[in-house]
Amino acid sequence: MSQKNSWDVVVVGGGVSGCMAAFAAAKQGADTLIIERYGFLGGALTNSGVGPMMTFHAGARQVVTGLPQELVDRLSDKNASVGHIEDTISYASSVTPFDAEVLKLVLDEMALDYGVDVLFHATLSGVRRTGDSISSITVQTRSGALEIQGKIFIDATGDAALSFEAGADVRIGRSSDGLCQPMTANMKVAGVDIKRLKDEIRNNPENFNVKDLSSLDRSPKLSVAGFVREFNRAKKDGKITTEREDVLLFETVNPGEVILNTTRVIRLSPVEPWDLSKAEYEGRRQAFEIINFLRSSCAGFENAVLLSTGVQIGVRESRRVVGDYVLTADDLLKSVKFTDSIALGGYPIDIHNPTGAETATTHLKPGQFYYIPFRSITVKGFSNLMVCGRCISTTHEAGAAIRVTPIVMAIGQAAGVAAGICSVSGIPVRALDYERLKESLTAINATFE
Repeated sequence: MSQKNSWDVVVVGGGVSGCMAAFAAAKQGADTLIIERYGFLGGALTNSGVGPMMTFHAGARQVVTGLPQELVDRLSDKNASVGHIEDTISYASSVTPFDAEVLKLVLDEMALDYGVDVLFHATLSGVRRTGDSISSITVQTRSGALEIQGKIFIDATGDAALSFEAGADVRIGRSSDGLCQPMTANMKVAGVDIKRLKDEIRNNPENFNVKDLSSLDRSPKLSVAGFVREFNRAKKDGKITTEREDVLLFETVNPGEVILNTTRVIRLSPVEPWDLSKAEYEGRRQAFEIINFLRSSCAGFENAVLLSTGVQIGVRESRRVVGDYVLTADDLLKSVKFTDSIALGGYPIDIHNPTGAETATTHLKPGQFYYIPFRSITVKGFSNLMVCGRCISTTHEAGAAIRVTPIVMAIGQAAGVAAGICSVSGIPVRALDYERLKESLTAINATFE
């Protein structure tokens, strides 16, 4: 049993953004630790059933590269991903299906390859702060509390839990009422007749959101929103009670298996414990309502089997830190080119209604992308704390765009590079020379300008 309790870089949260941060920090020579509350890495992709990854691209240009692409390559080598493919809904520039179980294994292998330590089944329970610096954190384990020391800390919790516990300024939800985007219990369903489903789309295209039917032949995996008539009829008859307007599904890499992103749990806070508890059982209730509807009413789902709803409900939005710069929707839509850009993104502003049905989407121009600045991952009032993932410093609206997996992985690898350099050099995060950061990002094939 290791008696070690101090690392150069400590990453709290083992989702894919936190993993990219840890791997990138280790590549800079930093002794690095990931702390994860579950027994596996991958975050929402492995604990909440989220999939596919979307999107690595802005139009035809790939804007997320480096370690996130290495992850996809490793998955593809194990036949656990078909890589970046056309989105048959034409919502995102690309989608990247994957096998969630293999993703867990690949992330384990990357951690071992890069020499990153991982502490599973450990939950953040306290923070020791001295002035503007975090000196140590406490995590609860099966053997009691452990104190973990670090030079640089990265908050990759999604909920800004580390920043919140340390006393950082945080925001939650939209500015008008503090409500967050709804939570979703993603459903993994097997036994789907994909051929029959595609035939139904071709025969009734008005009932589905597929703009170009020829994409059904081009793309190796299906993404579709539809069964609008059947869904709304079931809502009218009281058989469906979720506040959605159609069925949204994505084919995985496994034959006959799809992920359904259709439940919607509204008006509950992801960080209020009783709200979150209520959200979990409400999400499950909706999931069984939906699988029964699919079997009885939707072509291709006659023999469908609900495999899982995930270890926890999917969370789109919760706390966000207040950083040195708050990224806005206007910054994204105008493609403001920051002088300290660390990552790019091409996903639209995608706001699921916090109070009911419908999703408000603001699409970018064809091929347009936006920039994410270093100042949005440094936390006001702290010299050795950064954030990555969906809890970076943004408005509610901008957060609805940058929250998706490829973009948060790009942010994570930049945070990790910066943390690695700072910890090895013994400098606070704001003392990092941007030209040095750019050079190190370029060395790992990251795209940021």
